[in-house]
Amino acid sequence: MIIKDSDYILSKPQGIPDEVVAVVKEIVSNVKARGDEALLEYTERFDHVRIEKSGLKVSWQEMRRAYNATPEGLRSSLKGVSERIRAFQEMQLPEDRLIETAPGVQAGVKHDPIPSVGIYVPGGSAAYPSTVLMTAMPAKVAKVGRIALFTPPGRDGRVPDSILAAAYLAEIDEVFKVGGAQAIAAMAYGTPTIRNVEKIVGPGNVYVTAAKMLVSWDVAIDMPAGPSEIMIYAEGGERADWIALDVLAQAEHDPRARAIVVTTDRAFAETVNAEVQRMAAVSPRRDILERSLQNAAIVVVADRKEAIKAINTMAPEHLQIVGDDVEEMVAQVRSAGAVFIGNMTPVALGDYSAGTNHVLPTMGWAKRASPLSVRDFLRTREYLRCTKEGLESIANDAIVIATSEGLLNHARSVSARLDGGRG
Repeated sequence: MIIKDSDYILSKPQGIPDEVVAVVKEIVSNVKARGDEALLEYTERFDHVRIEKSGLKVSWQEMRRAYNATPEGLRSSLKGVSERIRAFQEMQLPEDRLIETAPGVQAGVKHDPIPSVGIYVPGGSAAYPSTVLMTAMPAKVAKVGRIALFTPPGRDGRVPDSILAAAYLAEIDEVFKVGGAQAIAAMAYGTPTIRNVEKIVGPGNVYVTAAKMLVSWDVAIDMPAGPSEIMIYAEGGERADWIALDVLAQAEHDPRARAIVVTTDRAFAETVNAEVQRMAAVSPRRDILERSLQNAAIVVVADRKEAIKAINTMAPEHLQIVGDDVEEMVAQVRSAGAVFIGNMTPVALGDYSAGTNHVLPTMGWAKRASPLSVRDFLRTREYLRCTKEGLESIANDAIVIATSEGLLNHARSVSARLDGGRG
């Protein structure tokens, strides 16, 4: 990690490189034009395994076999986490509401599930059953009609048992052995084997994120959710080895992951830096860390006020605030995907077991987007009912404003009902 002073430009998001966008455009166009054949070719090229068209979809029997083959300890943990996620999402369910905005004027909102969603679960270098639950359980709470999961196969041509076990537990309807930008294209536009969906959710690498942004003209998406980011505020006197582990926990996801530590203590910064280097050298994912830590930095600021400014400017996916009496700082955070408070609350708890969601906005989108939740799987519609009294109580305002805008037929459609005429 590089130690910087407070003039470090935190506001500049990593963004998506132009060369990535160009590759993704070609992939999406090819899948739209050639369907399953393109998927099979990209799977062979990127995942280094050849799959037959008939093998793209995982059978329900294979999901059940994987669930039964999963060690009992992991199954138990997946069940426990799924229930915590469900409880947290049920708490966020919006209510259908009806109010009277004027005498005789009833206005209401009703929420309906999106008919179909595609969820993306990264793979390749690791298996993420946690992401299956984080994406599927909110959709189940919303009562989505069809949930299709897409994840890349391993070099043996199979989806890891832990992924299929979580999919079985979450009662996902369809599982496909397709990853990368090509999976996003298949979700958006469909192929002879795959039905398209109304919305795409889930995290992924920069190619997946670029593909989601590209197809968002034609299908709804949740947000850019990847590569991973963390910002940690910690003062001198905290456990430097713990902070270093929190940095490495996010940095080990992806070569493009970004980790920033902010502190008021330069000596502490030096200690954290030394711990990061020591631990990275013996990490089992050292090859990824060597690249991702090139994106990392430790920033020394003058005080907490400057730290808060840096936090709200960067709008990190994960924000960890460690120190004594930090509640005042927490209250001033305006832009962060998820906030982890205190030295006993590592981000890994949110990633796995607390029940909060780990699909979070990245690339500065925490300024305008929210964590994945049950609300992402619902559509809200408004409805209105007026009695004769209600019409009379609000008609004049509609007529006056419509007339001021020069839309006279709007005004006449109201006034005709006032006098019972034909307009």
